[in-house]
Amino acid sequence: MVWGAVKMLLEGAGALVSVSLVALYFMQNRLVYPSWAQGARESVDTPDSYGLPYELVTLKTSDGVRIKAYDMRNTDESGSTVVILCPNAGNIGYFISIAAIFYQQFGMSVFIYSYRGYGHSEGTPSEKGLKLDADCVMEHLSRDPFHKTRKLVLYGRSLGGANAIYIAAKFSSLCDAVILENTFLSIPKVIPYVFPALRYFSGMCHEIWNSEQQIRSCDPTMPFLFLSGLRDEIVPPSHMSKLYEICPSHNKQVFQFPLGYHNDTIIQEGYWSVVRSFLEEFTLI
Repeated sequence: MVWGAVKMLLEGAGALVSVSLVALYFMQNRLVYPSWAQGARESVDTPDSYGLPYELVTLKTSDGVRIKAYDMRNTDESGSTVVILCPNAGNIGYFISIAAIFYQQFGMSVFIYSYRGYGHSEGTPSEKGLKLDADCVMEHLSRDPFHKTRKLVLYGRSLGGANAIYIAAKFSSLCDAVILENTFLSIPKVIPYVFPALRYFSGMCHEIWNSEQQIRSCDPTMPFLFLSGLRDEIVPPSHMSKLYEICPSHNKQVFQFPLGYHNDTIIQEGYWSVVRSFLEEFTLI
């Protein structure tokens, strides 16, 4: 009698775990790409909130998805263009303050776009889809009469760093430097760090972003800057150390910020001085 009750409980628990894992598998895109959170799909700030001139650009990807972008052109002829690649939360309006630093303090032009399913862009986010978005953006910049004459810098944070590595590997002839902050080796390798209880199920993750493999294909002559917060609670700092180690660039630098968490490394003392020095060293500003 007791064994029968225990057996029923175990079977019920097993069924609950199975259902939970199935739900996790099919709902993981909403967790990996929380574009829906905090009303970020409804309201998107514009660059004029920081006094930045801009053009709202609509691009159509190869699979027919329309994505939105802000094009902020700085007329300094000696300047470069920086493509800002956002993390997985919020929308491009959240990062206009960063665009303002590049534009106003460094004299750079800025191109920032909404991934599909983010902000006012159409579609639903996925690794395959975001890579198609990147392809579309790079094709646009390579043909644009203004941007194609300028050096191009990729600046990516977290998921944006994975995007930057993808772009740098695929479009090396179009890129002149890469800046990465708190970027992961792959999403499955982040899961045990963020969700220890799910470490045995990380193989169920179909959104991979294998930067560990992709970065090995980057041009050895392309300068790389790695910015790592040593208190990062989302991406293990060891991931950034590993990416730096395996990056084939002959001109790579790494700076670690002892007090930096995942989302506040950018405000750590010396962060923007490091970025400026890197850009100046390689004549990008």
